[in-house]
Amino acid sequence: MVSSKPFNTEVKRLMEIDYNKIGLKIGLEIHQQLDSGRKLFCHCPAILRTDEPNVIIKRRLHPVAGESGKVDVAAEYETDLDKEFIYQGYSDSNCLLEYDESPPYLVDAEALKTTNQIALLLNAKIFPITQIMRKTVLDGSNTSGFQRTVLIARDGWIPVSDGKIGIDTICLEEDSARIIDRKEKTTVYRLDRLGIPLIEIATSPDIKTPEQAKEVALHIGNILRSCKVKRGIGTIRQDINISIKPEKSSVKERSKRVELKGFQDPKIMVKTVENEIKRQKAFFDGGEMNKSEVRNVLEDGTSEFLRPMPGSARMYPETDLPILKISRDMINDAKKTLPELRTDIEAELSGKGLNQEMIKLLFKHNKLEEFKELLDIIDNPSLIAKILIVYPKEIAGKGDIKLDEIEKKLTIDVLSEILHSMKKGKINEGEIKGIISKIALGESINVILKSERGDMNVVEDRIIKIIKEKPGLTEHAYMGIVMNEFKGKVSGKEVMEIIKRYI
Repeated sequence: MVSSKPFNTEVKRLMEIDYNKIGLKIGLEIHQQLDSGRKLFCHCPAILRTDEPNVIIKRRLHPVAGESGKVDVAAEYETDLDKEFIYQGYSDSNCLLEYDESPPYLVDAEALKTTNQIALLLNAKIFPITQIMRKTVLDGSNTSGFQRTVLIARDGWIPVSDGKIGIDTICLEEDSARIIDRKEKTTVYRLDRLGIPLIEIATSPDIKTPEQAKEVALHIGNILRSCKVKRGIGTIRQDINISIKPEKSSVKERSKRVELKGFQDPKIMVKTVENEIKRQKAFFDGGEMNKSEVRNVLEDGTSEFLRPMPGSARMYPETDLPILKISRDMINDAKKTLPELRTDIEAELSGKGLNQEMIKLLFKHNKLEEFKELLDIIDNPSLIAKILIVYPKEIAGKGDIKLDEIEKKLTIDVLSEILHSMKKGKINEGEIKGIISKIALGESINVILKSERGDMNVVEDRIIKIIKEKPGLTEHAYMGIVMNEFKGKVSGKEVMEIIKRYI
């Protein structure tokens, strides 16, 4: 008999919290790195490095008043910790801007275009004129003590299973430096991540359940992955803002908003939200009010205090850059080049017979454009996916040639020529992996295809001899003998045409 314990446990868990009664409000902030090749306000490459840095800078940061004339509470808190920050850099891929010794360049045009595209896909209104701002950040994650950010769009929305969720703001900003080591009084950062273009999407506090929070995160993630963004661990980060109201408590007002930071996997989102609801309810049950704070999410879905909640006092205008103007032509260009949503492309590829694993590999290796171009030559999706991904990987695994070296030789022109030869019947599908292997070893595509086709005069002489030696066989029997003898180096179509001429 199957135990009902897991089912009963799940029902009990869901019955513990009535989200309507506690007036649950959730807002998401999603930060995604953009793949524009350069950093947002300089021309340094947007890459992370694993080799040893050769530049070391040490600093202590101090708070300044924002445009309201007040010092932000979170900035004051970080300053009171009295930390020293050590920055590791590279002389050939970091510049004076990242050392806070040079003014910024104009905002990267490609990153701005991608942000406009994402804003349009989120049904948001793009600002024609906007001000680049400095946001005070004193945890050491920026050498200057502030992060440059610019509000690009507002008032968007996305559909969910039971309605719509609002998109409050969409900002383009520079990513922070990444932590290498953290001690009580010292934090070590690396400057390779600092300045990488980052889009920040903030939803309205319209989300009413933990499950809906996950649905919204996945929907926005689908839009982001359809655009030109970076992939992999650390390229996307999500924050959750949560507040509730008391059911039965001497406390009458809503709980103070809490921001949960530090997780990338939507799988723990439901658990994380439920844990924070229970934590805030415990304050109400004790007749107290929780503090408005930023908390770091741990691997088990619980959280720990990180710093006080920052306020509006940490924003002030960027004085080294002009007002950013987003023209109607820029918006129209973004509209014309809007990418297809990943879910739509996956459905299309699945309809062509590709399995989910192969579809994921096409996205993972950014081979979608090459796939579409080669598919116009020959309608064989499975073969094209193998040519682009499987065969090069298998060849690299068996020899001393690295995969990236093989892929450099397998240009779209080379692969197109191979498929055109197959379409004309000059080579067959079984020969393609061998041809790719020879190209990987440095042989010319023209020489390979010529040798693969063989000398048809020699083939014709051999066919005549076989027919004389073994009279009375069927066309297909002769075909099998010839193809076996030439080991697939000749076209089956051409062989059959010769056989038909002599029997």
